[in-house]
Amino acid sequence: MQFRYTMSRPLFQDLDLTMASGHIYGLLGKNGAGKSTLLKIMSGLLFPQEGSVTTMGMPAEERRSEMLQDLYFLQEEMFVPRLTIRQFEKAYAPFYPNFNHEQFEHYLTLFEVDKEFGFINKLSHGQKKKVLISFGLATNASILLMDEPTNGLDIPSKSIFRKIMAEAANENQLIVISTHQVRDLHSLIDTVTILDKGNIIMSAGCDEITDKLLFDVDNERDGEADTIFSEETPRGTYQVKKNPEHIESKIDLELLFNAAIFNKDVITNMFK
Repeated sequence: MQFRYTMSRPLFQDLDLTMASGHIYGLLGKNGAGKSTLLKIMSGLLFPQEGSVTTMGMPAEERRSEMLQDLYFLQEEMFVPRLTIRQFEKAYAPFYPNFNHEQFEHYLTLFEVDKEFGFINKLSHGQKKKVLISFGLATNASILLMDEPTNGLDIPSKSIFRKIMAEAANENQLIVISTHQVRDLHSLIDTVTILDKGNIIMSAGCDEITDKLLFDVDNERDGEADTIFSEETPRGTYQVKKNPEHIESKIDLELLFNAAIFNKDVITNMFK
């Protein structure tokens, strides 16, 4: 698939990516890497100049009703109409056959959103986002695309977000969470897709990642040949190493992301 904005150089060229239901993908990348554009293409809001994009077996750009009623896209640039929460639900819930009112109420309660507040567009940025996240999860859509959902949330709300996502996700859903704040997704995702300058550096499950890579901390200065990336901190040298002996370790998304950005060729070759 190839995509470009107007006459600029292609943002995506020969992009080949498949995502499957039953997974929560963390779509990671720096600002400007193309994360938001990719989600818009998947939802049919933007069209590739070459190649094709299929969502639920249908051409995404056709935006058929069968696809849209089972796909929810939370964009980073939120449009919030001048409606109360009740009016918003009444207006938009009918578009989603599997919408669940009780779930919507439950998620709003967990997020501590005042359900009787006036118009949603008068809420703070973080509160607006909580309403839209709650609504999106309550649609029970088969595909849930979330672009930087934790932007604007305070630290306690980010923790609640992870709890709600873990509770709401089911094995029939495909969930893609785009972010450059990798720490927010540590305990949530099961598959990591890293995008940089329009290219997929890697897309792999967390089990495969920890099988091939060792995440380690060493109090001595790095110098080992199998080290892909290292970062010195007051607590020691944090490292990402090749893992030929398949030693078990806990994935560190921030270290993984830095390793992928600063040593692309090695990571790309390991996860072809």
